[in-house]
Amino acid sequence: MNHVSSTPNAPVLGAVFMLGAGITFAITNILTPIITWQMGVPSTAVVFWQYVIATIIALPLIFRIGLGALRTRHAGWHEARAFLSALGVQFFAFGFASGVPVWQMVALSMTGPFFIITGATLFLGEKLTIQRLGATTVGFIGALMVTQLGTEQFTLASLLPILAAACWGTVSVITKYLSRDEAPESLTLYMLVLITPNHFLIGLILGIAVAVLPAGVLPASLATGFDFVLPGGDALWLILLLGAVTAGAQYFLSLAYKVADATYLQPFDDLKLPLNTLLGWIVLSQVPALWFWPGALLILAASSFILWTETQQRQKLTYA
Repeated sequence: MNHVSSTPNAPVLGAVFMLGAGITFAITNILTPIITWQMGVPSTAVVFWQYVIATIIALPLIFRIGLGALRTRHAGWHEARAFLSALGVQFFAFGFASGVPVWQMVALSMTGPFFIITGATLFLGEKLTIQRLGATTVGFIGALMVTQLGTEQFTLASLLPILAAACWGTVSVITKYLSRDEAPESLTLYMLVLITPNHFLIGLILGIAVAVLPAGVLPASLATGFDFVLPGGDALWLILLLGAVTAGAQYFLSLAYKVADATYLQPFDDLKLPLNTLLGWIVLSQVPALWFWPGALLILAASSFILWTETQQRQKLTYA
């Protein structure tokens, strides 16, 4: 434990920083559909410039960590981690650009822990307990309810936040693998340095796909490829704000995890669901569907149960 987390105010500071991260991420989830869905700016361009701006703002953090932390024996895994993280963001932004409401996007993105369990079991050799299996099953039942599968409201775009969660869950599994012999500073720095180039790479891949694939294969909003030109007018100012808020959210997260344990912070992270739902209702007039509430409760309950059982297991191992 570091010297900051040992201070008497550490739990309060951790909660405040985590709440700050939740609020700033909620703001990004309101700005993104405004810029993409309402103003028509391609989501790939929005995300690219969002992370260019966020990376520039994060330069003090990068230099404070020091480029010496880039020494590694796992360069390929660091790149895979950054690419999947960027791909998850692209899926998430494309969901907003496709008109998926904020409440549905955020609730379905919270299926990430279930992908982590699957990946850790298959690739890290972790044991699949009955508790993990049960929680995963309940969580996905909740996700099916939130997607409104089987109703007229269901669209394929509703699966985009689940694809994003799968990407981010895989990132967490790779991070767990790398953390065995990589310092936290190295993991943080590689993500900060590589995330924007990988958004650029995804844009290039999309451009090649547009040139090679027959017309009509890609969704209309992606069929024009990736425009690297920074938009003008009101969209420019909103993208600048989006990048700044994204950087702020990352700073809040880093501060929260610096002063408090992840298990303590998790319930405050879960506040992102009501925060995003409230902002989506106030700003975008998006009212959740009836099945959202029981589905979201199942996802939250399953995630909380996983957290509780994993914490209990670690405590038993610690005091054994």
